[in-house]
Amino acid sequence: MLLAGAVLMAGAPAYTGAAIAQETAAPQPQGTVDAEALMRPGELPDIVIGNPDAPVTIVEYASLTCSHCADFHANAYPTIKTEYLDTGVAKLIVREFPFDPRALAGFMLARCVPEDRRTAMIDVLFDQQRQWAGAENASVELLAIARQAGMSQEQFTACLQDSDLQKKVMAVQQRGQSEFGVNATPTFFINGNRYAGAMSAEEMGAVIEQNR
Repeated sequence: MLLAGAVLMAGAPAYTGAAIAQETAAPQPQGTVDAEALMRPGELPDIVIGNPDAPVTIVEYASLTCSHCADFHANAYPTIKTEYLDTGVAKLIVREFPFDPRALAGFMLARCVPEDRRTAMIDVLFDQQRQWAGAENASVELLAIARQAGMSQEQFTACLQDSDLQKKVMAVQQRGQSEFGVNATPTFFINGNRYAGAMSAEEMGAVIEQNR
């Protein structure tokens, strides 16, 4: 079983939404996009964490080999999930923006597991980023992670050879770049406002409080 998310949650600092808002000034957005256009369906269905009808929408463009993305998911995401995603205040949509073939492969594998294991797969890929992204043979490390999600060797190989899936993952990246100006990871859009670079739990919480 993929338990990284549960482990991270257990070690998360105990913040409250109100405390975050009171103690931290919300960073200024670096631009804005049409929120309706941002939410239009793309080549792949969105990976949504939280209540789909939550009033605050966070869209994260990420690369699985991006160290800043991994830092966000290790240090800020557990608190945001507890305080805002699990309580129905916000939802987080993770979109693929792979910067290299290894990140592309990781995202393809996350798309090939059953939907109810997808976010856990992404958690593990970020949590174990150093082991597989920097490995001499990334396939061996990725296969070990895929097996935790219940994939066989044959399913693993078939997934990574799926040219149609590869094109769709890259289409998500290209749309983010061409339509919404994404050129770095992580890039967050919170109700259409753009914030490039990793955000702390306090910073993101303050923005969420402004938008709830």
